[in-house]
Amino acid sequence: MIPIDVDVQSVVRGLFCVLPEILLIAAAVAVLMADLFLAEGKKKLLCDIALTGAAAAAVAVLWLGPVGIEGFSGTIAHDGLGIFSSLTVLAAALVTLLMSIGYSEWEGTRKGEFYALLLMSVAGMLLLAKGTDLVTVFLGLETMSIPVYCLVGFHRGRMTSLEGALKYFLLGAFASAFLLYGMALVYATTGTTKIAAIAAMAADLPVSGNPVFLAGIGLLLVGFGFKVSLVPFHMWTPDAYEGAPTIVTAFMGAAVKAAGFAALVRLALLVFPPLLSWMTDILWVLSALTMTVGNLSALFQDNMKRMLAWSSIAHAGYILVGLTAGNVAGAQAALFYLPVYAFMNLGAFGVLMLAAPREDDGYDIRNLAGIGFRHPLLGALLSLFLVSLAGIPPTSGFIGKFYLFGAAVKGGHVALAVLGVLNSAVSVYYYLRPVVRMYMTQAPADLPAPRPYRTSFSLALFLTAASVLVLGVAPGFFLAFAEWSVMSLLM
Repeated sequence: MIPIDVDVQSVVRGLFCVLPEILLIAAAVAVLMADLFLAEGKKKLLCDIALTGAAAAAVAVLWLGPVGIEGFSGTIAHDGLGIFSSLTVLAAALVTLLMSIGYSEWEGTRKGEFYALLLMSVAGMLLLAKGTDLVTVFLGLETMSIPVYCLVGFHRGRMTSLEGALKYFLLGAFASAFLLYGMALVYATTGTTKIAAIAAMAADLPVSGNPVFLAGIGLLLVGFGFKVSLVPFHMWTPDAYEGAPTIVTAFMGAAVKAAGFAALVRLALLVFPPLLSWMTDILWVLSALTMTVGNLSALFQDNMKRMLAWSSIAHAGYILVGLTAGNVAGAQAALFYLPVYAFMNLGAFGVLMLAAPREDDGYDIRNLAGIGFRHPLLGALLSLFLVSLAGIPPTSGFIGKFYLFGAAVKGGHVALAVLGVLNSAVSVYYYLRPVVRMYMTQAPADLPAPRPYRTSFSLALFLTAASVLVLGVAPGFFLAFAEWSVMSLLM
């Protein structure tokens, strides 16, 4: 027998570091096993198991505490950025699961594989956000993406769902190839896949001036640009958002975007600064294009899902403004905006799910006529979320944009901040169109009643609405949390 030297402490540290992911995967397996034995009338327990797993993962993140823990030879870290991003993703997952209890009854998604895929994708998101090695980042990205491809096409009987899933899968495969090739080029020039080591070498002129290294960084940016819907890597977004089950669309806009930007923030803080001379120009152009194309395209949408899809592209541009600023304030504002956008997006989709009479064509803006008076609570909630998305005070959307554009001004990018403000002004038109339709258009005589829903759906809407208001009126704690996350990464 060959003796094997095992560092038990290192193994335990690694297991603690991925404890939330272990709990999520365990819950996914439990859901699949329970689905085999539960009678049809008991299938609602599947979502309860998934909720328990996601809640246990969030408790585990908090239980591990603020002390940085590295695992698996420094390829993954439970650090400030990982904690903030993990809690954001898990909060979005919990709200999604609360809403899915009602949605599954309307649309027949009460199946074990639905909840298992969602939990597995969340585990990949956490791995992506905490990855400190390019290989770990890639594993997290694929663990997140593959279940989401399946979820987008979950309505197998609807052509739009299959079309959106196929387009998302094919373009996602190309993006993954770009990302992997970029990692290979970076490794070829630096001899390492550790992000911190790459950052240290990027400060060295021979490396930072190497065309192969620069091409690798560019391909990494292309891969991440696809995942977070930056222009010109965004064309899958409207079709995938429209075709996916609406609960999946809400989940993608909130959680997938948060996880993708978390990984991009880590790269932007550590690897991009040595390349600041040209990287800033690229980020500036990407941000400006993403904001402008997203907002101008949203102006012409009558389908609410497509409108919010183009809106999500615009919001990706706003977040990129913070990274373009190239300072701590910009990274802090970008992180703070992740939960802000997640709750606004989830809340808006939640109200639309209740108001839509059917899944296929129920999201046309004309279907909102008169809802503000016939169903005042739904009208008020949707108005709140749309006003926040537009960035009107005193909502969290206003505070988030205020700090993003303020960081850009501090970083010397006044023109980009002005462009962001102008884009926000443009967005007011298409965000207020549904509000006008709800309150200033007469309701048809056969206006359908909202879909029947459980208490869990009401709780989800209450949590999102409360978050939008609290983050707007009293954002101090969350801004400090975001700043601590950034500073812990730079120390």
